[in-house]
Amino acid sequence: MKAKELLAIASEFGAPVYVYDSEKIKSQHERLTKAFQNVGTLKVNYAAKALSNLSVLRFMKHLGCGLDTVSIQEVRLGLDAGFKPEEIIFTPNGVSLEELEKAAELGVQINIDNLSILEQFGSKHPTIPVCIRINPHVMAGGNSKISVGHIDSKFGISIHQLPHILRIAELTKIKINGIHMHTGSDILDIDVFIYASEILFDAAKKFQDLEFIDFGSGFKVPYKESDIQTNIEELGNKLGERFNEFCKDYGKPLTLAFEPGKYLVSEAGSFLVTVNVVKQTTSTVFAGIDSGFNHLIRPMFYGAYHDIRNLSNPNGKERFYSVVGYICETDTFANNRRIAEISEGDILCFSNAGAYCFGMASNYNSRYRPAEVLWHNGQAHLIRERETYEDLKRNQIDIGTQF
Repeated sequence: MKAKELLAIASEFGAPVYVYDSEKIKSQHERLTKAFQNVGTLKVNYAAKALSNLSVLRFMKHLGCGLDTVSIQEVRLGLDAGFKPEEIIFTPNGVSLEELEKAAELGVQINIDNLSILEQFGSKHPTIPVCIRINPHVMAGGNSKISVGHIDSKFGISIHQLPHILRIAELTKIKINGIHMHTGSDILDIDVFIYASEILFDAAKKFQDLEFIDFGSGFKVPYKESDIQTNIEELGNKLGERFNEFCKDYGKPLTLAFEPGKYLVSEAGSFLVTVNVVKQTTSTVFAGIDSGFNHLIRPMFYGAYHDIRNLSNPNGKERFYSVVGYICETDTFANNRRIAEISEGDILCFSNAGAYCFGMASNYNSRYRPAEVLWHNGQAHLIRERETYEDLKRNQIDIGTQF
């Protein structure tokens, strides 16, 4: 999106505000599907946890996506957004048997990631087909906070426990119609991902009634100029060819599934904030903004990098600033970053703000969560109102009369 369009949105809806560009989401989806165009059946299940706004979910449905969900609430949002139950896969972690049963009652595809729940679910509901999440013990990229395929991960059933899975399936007579893995975020080495895929293919041979194989996602997107990213085209060529070979050996065509979240929405998002104060200390120039980790926690939580532009003075002389928030904690977004000269009242733009940003926002310090806007067909559409004081109090119960 252009700076003038973002400034107009900040002027109309106020700041802080999240803005999502539907055209970028569409182009990312098209790039992924084109890369795997030689695969018989491809299913792209958008990972709702990345950005779960109802209007964004409806747009994903419009693009032809399915939906990957991790909570019963996300399942319900998907149904409300128009997804059919069979277009939704439920891939939770550490949830109760009761939550899995609720999702099954709604008719969505179940994905189970531990032996205990698999045995319980299979014993009670042998006629409901399930997918099995395998941990291949391969880290395909990213740091330990965003990689989930390593041996100490809480996610998935260890590939070394495959005999236990087969034994449970035999005893309960449960139908296993899918097999799944997710190695984590920021995949850099295609060959390592292919290596993990081979582990999944070997496991898939043990199941006779598969309908799909889900390879997760975690595709890396660029966060700064000249940043490395997952080569989707190379992955499409290598994995697509290998998948077709496997289907031929397996004896029937299967669906190749992915569950991209960040890949589809990260670059589409911009977070607009206002500079409250420019503060010079003995060693640092701080740009204090009307936000904090209550709105955008990724830099503090993951050490994530977000490019920051001064939309109000894009051609100004660059100076070094530490961009910080207004929360009474250390909430530094950038240390000594070169940014066009900043004045109080300027609008700053954080890039790559589409994935895991608003969804991780909170009311810490009793601050309101920001508004969300979808830029679609050249128009700004408000898709979430900014919270108010009444929202902050809504579920609280005042028992002051007891004191």
